[in-house]
Parts: sequence; C-alpha cells; structure tokens
Amino acid sequence: MKARTAAMTATTAVLCLAAVACGPSDEPSEKDGKAAGTSAKPSGADTPDPAASDSAAPDATSTPSSSGKVLSKAELAKAALTTGEVADYEVTPMQGGDETGTEKSETEDCRPLVAVINGAPEPAATATVFRTVMDKSEEGKDDQTVVTEILTSHPDGSAQQLMRGVRDAVQACAGGFRTSSADGPSSYTQVKQLNLPRAGQESIAYQVTGSIEGDKVPLVFQLVRTGSTVVTFYVANFLDAKTPELPAELVTAQAAKLP
Repeated sequence: MKARTAAMTATTAVLCLAAVACGPSDEPSEKDGKAAGTSAKPSGADTPDPAASDSAAPDATSTPSSSGKVLSKAELAKAALTTGEVADYEVTPMQGGDETGTEKSETEDCRPLVAVINGAPEPAATATVFRTVMDKSEEGKDDQTVVTEILTSHPDGSAQQLMRGVRDAVQACAGGFRTSSADGPSSYTQVKQLNLPRAGQESIAYQVTGSIEGDKVPLVFQLVRTGSTVVTFYVANFLDAKTPELPAELVTAQAAKLP
C-alpha cells in the first residue's frame, strides 16, 4: 500500500478512532508490514508536564482577542488552513468528514473524550468543517505526517464548556476507559496530558492510548479555542508505540486565523 493511500485511509477513519474504536481493523497491523499510518515520529511531548499542559489561557499580555462571533460553516471553511499557508503542507477536505463516529463511553466522566474521538465534540456544534493536512515533503514515507483538523462553532459559552469538559475528562480518565458500538467494545488503556505549545485563548493537548490486535496505538489530540470556535487537531501513530508529533507550526498558523 502506498504511504499516501495508507495515510488517507487512517485519517478518514479518525471518526472511528482510525479503526481503533471501531472493533477489529480490516488492515493487518504494521508489525505485519501493512498498517495504515500517519505520523510515527517521536515527540518531545512523550513525558507530560501537567502544569505546562493545562488548558488555562496564556497570560493576559499574550492572549489573542476575539470577535466572539459564532461562525457559519462557510465562515469556518474560510477560517480553516489552506494549502500554501504553512510550507510543505497540503490541506484538503477530509474524506467522509460528514459522517461522525458512534462510539459511546461506558463511563459518563469520559464522555467528552469519546465525543472528540467521534469527531463531534460536545456540547454539539452549530457548524463543523473537516480538513486533512499532509506534509508533502514526506510523500512516499511510511511515517508521513497526516493531521486531521476539525473546526467547530459553539454558541452561548458552550465552547468554554467544551474545553472544561475535556480538561476534566483527561484527569478523570487517566487510567483508561471503555466504549461500545455496534461493532463491539473497545478499550483505551491510558489518557495523559501533553506539554505542547499553547495557542488561541486556551488549549489542551493529551494522548489517548488505544490498541489494534493487542498493539498499543498512541493518539494525540490538541484542542484550541478562540472565542466561539474550537479547533481539534488529531494525529496517530500506527507504526510503533511512540507518541506521534503534532507539528506546532500547523497549530500556530491555524490559531492565528481564528476571528
């Protein structure tokens, strides 16, 4: 399988946690030499710093201002990154992006994490736009960096509520959680905060560790809020158990475009 095809397959499947949360995968594992993968690059964020990775906003002198406007889908699309805005990265609409996942948390405290996994963070958005961002300089490599980006609009303070819910769930579900769906149950063995650069008016980054056929699959999420808009970034490593790298330049560039 060509790396680009494999990467697109994995990214499209993010709404089912890239096949981790959707029951057994149809693809053999990477240890069999044929897994679909995104970024397998190790990140310095593998050892979390809880204080630095908390989703509290940066200090007042560096906190960006916001119009607070609740963006429509067309306005979200305009605010999303486009090809050429970050060197080497190609941005395209995500295949299957209108189909959200159906995983259900068996623990209410972990529900916010599962909602993010499904591509439908809660409280529910009034508009959503999905994008796939790929590093073209890594074309043909098994560990090509592929990032899923989901932009959502939330009225009446629900963007802040979303961030609080995820922050609390990361703490409450550190020991892992289980989900269920029509495809059967799935288990996640660990949730931990990550020390990634802050962005927007507030942000939080964390890793969820899933599994495919017994192999650990680390999944990294970063949520960034500015005003009523939340951007969810997702990257996974299907090659080995190292924490995948979420390119900071993508997060920074996207945050700068939020009104």
